[in-house]
Amino acid sequence: MSIRHHISDQLLMAYSSGQLPEAFNLVLAVHLSMCDDCRARLGAFDSVGGVLLEDCDLVTMADDSFVATLAKLTQTATPVPRQHSSKTTPAPLMDYIGGDLSAVKWRSIGMGVRQAILPTDKGASARLLYIPAGQKVPDHGHRGTELTLVLQGAFRDETDRFGPGDLEIANEDLNHQPIAEAGEACICLAATDAPLRFNGLIPRLAQSFLRI
Repeated sequence: MSIRHHISDQLLMAYSSGQLPEAFNLVLAVHLSMCDDCRARLGAFDSVGGVLLEDCDLVTMADDSFVATLAKLTQTATPVPRQHSSKTTPAPLMDYIGGDLSAVKWRSIGMGVRQAILPTDKGASARLLYIPAGQKVPDHGHRGTELTLVLQGAFRDETDRFGPGDLEIANEDLNHQPIAEAGEACICLAATDAPLRFNGLIPRLAQSFLRI
């Protein structure tokens, strides 16, 4: 797999330090499972974070902290089987959909495009998008940050081409209209921390119903 578009240093540092919402963490975890280069860079950031922790001032803890921690560790819980990556679906994503992409319950949002919203916390939203080969998505801008990771197929927009494993990072400065390449449907994992800004009337009217 030839990955050309990677995680920015800023996002990778935020991921390493645990500062991102769950939806963004999911997208980056899936990319990291596919990209040797970004995993190596993450290791470097994690090492720096460890050194910084060693230099932090000590904080006094409650007397029962150790006992309370042991109690939590010994509580009986039903283990959750760890999913293994399939040919098309990395393990971090399988944990959210309960299997590979064939298990996704798609919902049509028009023009052949389908989506499946994934359960994450309220800091941002995550969804899978299915775009038929050759199909455009509505022209739009962004009110915040949007991360789009290609799982299958490819798309092009005003900035470049994005294939399997590629991550597009969009912000308020980008207006674009992605189009899936011919030959194969494009399946993406996308996360946004604010509603998109659609330029067309019909997408704007449908936006609240589609939760985009």
